[in-house]
Amino acid sequence: MREGYELPVHRSLTEPILMAGAPRSAAILIGTLAAVLALGFRLWIPGLVFWALGHSAAVFMARSDPDFMTVASRSTRHKAFLSC
Repeated sequence: MREGYELPVHRSLTEPILMAGAPRSAAILIGTLAAVLALGFRLWIPGLVFWALGHSAAVFMARSDPDFMTVASRSTRHKAFLSC
């Protein structure tokens, strides 16, 4: 590498977008489904339990791979190509 050709990369460009430790898409999906249970069907306790368990599971999976939602969606779309 030549001298003087160094380009700083901001940290926010390399880190995944997380909401409370879960990937943004997973957090929005889980929150929406929990809101449907709690507000739409008026099942407050099951909605809260679903949100707490779902978000905790998403945070747990994001600790090992922050892009697990992308990997899961691609594996379901390309199931025929990935079969053994």
